Amino acid sequence: MNSTTPPFAERIELAGEGLVLRDWAEADLAAMPDLFDHPDIAYWTPIVSPFDEAAARARLERGRRLRAEGTTVLLAITVDGRAPLGEVMLRRAPEGVEIGYAVGPAHRGQGLAVRAVRVMAAYAFEQLGVEQVILELEAENAASVAVATKAGFSLLDVPLIEGVEKGRPYALQTWGLRPAV
Repeated sequence: MNSTTPPFAERIELAGEGLVLRDWAEADLAAMPDLFDHPDIAYWTPIVSPFDEAAARARLERGRRLRAEGTTVLLAITVDGRAPLGEVMLRRAPEGVEIGYAVGPAHRGQGLAVRAVRVMAAYAFEQLGVEQVILELEAENAASVAVATKAGFSLLDVPLIEGVEKGRPYALQTWGLRPAV
């Protein structure tokens, strides 16, 4: 974060699209392994695997540190502000403001990721004043491609982002969304 980048609020709660996106809390630690310890999440995301209670505590602490640094916000996806069903992330990076998400396996098929991405994008446009938000995802990840499309993102004509994560090579496409005019 540079000196002209405003810090994130100490507490964030965003409501819309039938969701409440809220800060993770200590009380969520026991629920996090059920959400994140899954082969799909291990394969498609950088979230550690196996994901146990120690990993949950480390993620909570890392999220707090990144928020304080002004780079990243990790919010629990809920329908009522209570039980977490997944996570949505907003990360400031040199290439732009990126959104990421993961929904627990028991909660998929309800449009949670699409709605959470739209709410987080609205926050980025309205509160942070960004001109574009991006998603970086693998073309083979059909569920994430569907989220990008349903949330109104378009595939950008930019080079693939290539790397290796957890010993597996990946190539990420960049999808973009601009505020409605």
